[in-house]
Amino acid sequence: MNLAWGSVHIPFKGVLQVLFDSDTPNVVWSNILIRTRLPQALVALAAGCALSISGLLMQTLFRNPLAGPSVLGISSGASLGVGFVVLIAGNLFGYSLSSVGLVGDMAVLIAAFVGALGILLIILMVARHVGGTLSVLIMGVMIGYLSNSLVSIMKFYSLEEDIHSYVIWGLGNFGKLSLDRANYFLLFTLAVSLLSLFLGKWLNMLSLGDNYARNLGLRIERSRFLIIMLSGVLTATVTASCGPIIFIGMAVPHLAKMVSKTSNHYILILNSAILGSATALLCNLIARLPGFDGALPINSVTAFVGAPVVISVIWRRRRDQLSV
Repeated sequence: MNLAWGSVHIPFKGVLQVLFDSDTPNVVWSNILIRTRLPQALVALAAGCALSISGLLMQTLFRNPLAGPSVLGISSGASLGVGFVVLIAGNLFGYSLSSVGLVGDMAVLIAAFVGALGILLIILMVARHVGGTLSVLIMGVMIGYLSNSLVSIMKFYSLEEDIHSYVIWGLGNFGKLSLDRANYFLLFTLAVSLLSLFLGKWLNMLSLGDNYARNLGLRIERSRFLIIMLSGVLTATVTASCGPIIFIGMAVPHLAKMVSKTSNHYILILNSAILGSATALLCNLIARLPGFDGALPINSVTAFVGAPVVISVIWRRRRDQLSV
């Protein structure tokens, strides 16, 4: 449906013809699919998978149902990196970086990735030297607030055109990558996501509590370090390529738990990956439905789809507590 539906409708037969027949006669359909819809679908599939797994890891590690990929401030670090490139460029060079074209897009991509990895390294250092998962969580939240405050200061002194470019980046977009870069993004995120299956046993232990996991022989500090590193790499990669699309990572793990009806993280990881990809593809489809002027911001669509899931989880838990 992501390939067929949009402002220009392409029948499923035409989609298959463009994808598998090199001599397709319809050049317009070929350009729409190869240059726009196929890269968007691949990026949405990979981003939804990565964010959902990252959110599940954070919710299990911190035992907080409202935790998500952004809880440690990694997405705020990406925003800070983009802020340095986009917001300061106007004051230094007198023109917006968004007008540079491909060079500007690559600069934003690199800045977001460097900013996210920078915050991730700080969090990993904190995780190794600060005892207690709650302390790591508080440090991550505070670092995120610090990054946001720096971005606010840069906005205050920036040109209007630069602020507009920064706001557009913050709305999220699955269509920033070409087909070649989308393929690399897909392969990398899926490879890192598969590594999370090796953490399934640790996550099952941690879900029972730190003391119980320690009695079972789990090294809490090492497992916490690796879980944060894996979740941080996934979050940094998606944020750098698509913008701060975070809500999927908070909502989909709850949906996976409702569907799975188990606490086994091997199953939860697989279901989170599948449901996350499906949710991201659904949001991408809604954002490009005919009748909208251009495409809706992905962040507004993800919140519209994901918020009812979180509300229903809270409502069901409250109802279960009252019934007991």
